[in-house]
Amino acid sequence: MGCLLLISLFFAAPVLAYQQDSVVVDTIAGEETSASVSVEAIVADTATSVNGIAAGADSSAAAAGLSSDAASAASTAAEVKQIDPQVYKDFFYYVLLFLVICTVIAVVGKVISIYELTRKTEGKYNPLANNTLQAVLLLAFLVFFLWGVYYSYSVWGSWSWRDAVTEHGEKIDTMFIITLVITTFVMIVVHILLLSFAYIYRMRANRKAYFLPHNDTIEKIWTIVPAVVLTVLVLFGFFTWRSITSVPEDLQKSALQVEVLGEQFMWRVRYPGTDGEMGKRNYKLTTADNPYGIDFNDKTSWDDISGEHIVLPVGRSVRFHIISKDIIHSFFIPDFRVQINAVPGMTNYFQFTPTVTTEEMRDRMNDPKYDYVMLCNKICGSAHYNMQKKVVVVTEAEYKQWLGTQAKYFTEDLQKEFAQQNKEVEGITTASLN
Repeated sequence: MGCLLLISLFFAAPVLAYQQDSVVVDTIAGEETSASVSVEAIVADTATSVNGIAAGADSSAAAAGLSSDAASAASTAAEVKQIDPQVYKDFFYYVLLFLVICTVIAVVGKVISIYELTRKTEGKYNPLANNTLQAVLLLAFLVFFLWGVYYSYSVWGSWSWRDAVTEHGEKIDTMFIITLVITTFVMIVVHILLLSFAYIYRMRANRKAYFLPHNDTIEKIWTIVPAVVLTVLVLFGFFTWRSITSVPEDLQKSALQVEVLGEQFMWRVRYPGTDGEMGKRNYKLTTADNPYGIDFNDKTSWDDISGEHIVLPVGRSVRFHIISKDIIHSFFIPDFRVQINAVPGMTNYFQFTPTVTTEEMRDRMNDPKYDYVMLCNKICGSAHYNMQKKVVVVTEAEYKQWLGTQAKYFTEDLQKEFAQQNKEVEGITTASLN
């Protein structure tokens, strides 16, 4: 009886909350109506006073005061309107729903217990029947599981996977696909054996289990085979990564150099100027106007360019200098299969060649607004989600045209600051992080 009373109270609570909502809404509507009527009356009185009295300034002031009072009353009503009883009404609803579900489960359990007790009293109870039921359910789940694996690959596979748009990305994709095929095969075989054996070898009357306490052959098989497969995958990944990162020195120098600086919570991009070299940096020179800490005593830094986005020419090797200003970030471009950490106090490098322009990718995706994007793949603080930078791949001619429109880091303000520093400190020497 106590449980029924509690449930009835939970049923009654949302109804009371709904009635309170209606009262609040009606009260607010009445206040707003009275406020609007008051404002109209005040305006009418003000107009009459202005037409009938020569000294209308005092009446206007009074009307303005009344208008402000009416406006404050209306604003107070608007504030009251923000109170939403739907919050506690939803809470009671979901608590009630949970209790109802628990009650249904308890009732079903009691019905099954009564059924088993009845079968026992009639001498018809089979203690092994439950084993068959569970085994059949596991077999049915196996069918559902295999269908789910097929569905996930056939339907969602194309949605979650697209070819890489860099030369080295093809190697990474090959390694990923081989690993996925092997792990999927193992997963399917293990589930077939696990769930089908639960049905085939379920406990039945007049049947004894066969105990196998030790078998050297089986243990060698399930130890050696996985070890060999994992060793092959690890070596495959090692040599693939080494082939990507071990770039000959002449190719390193001939590549387009781009520097990316990560900080909380943004990315900065620097391109070399016409000389093809980027100036040195020193964290001691970091100021509000010079967030990069560029050493302008190095004349190669005078024509360095600040890029609003990362713009790359298609078919040309690009070498990224990846650094961090504060904590560890991660330089990550999913479509390019590029990821490497940005670590404070050191420079990491990643060199690759893009093969598909942004416009070509938009045609492939049938999405005219699609863009490559560079992200931070290390959780670096509260605004980690905001560390994004658009990456645009264009033709060589478009890249040169874009480069000519970008601003230089050595702005007029920095030139004045640099000239002032040189007057105060002669022969300044700096240490480069690059």
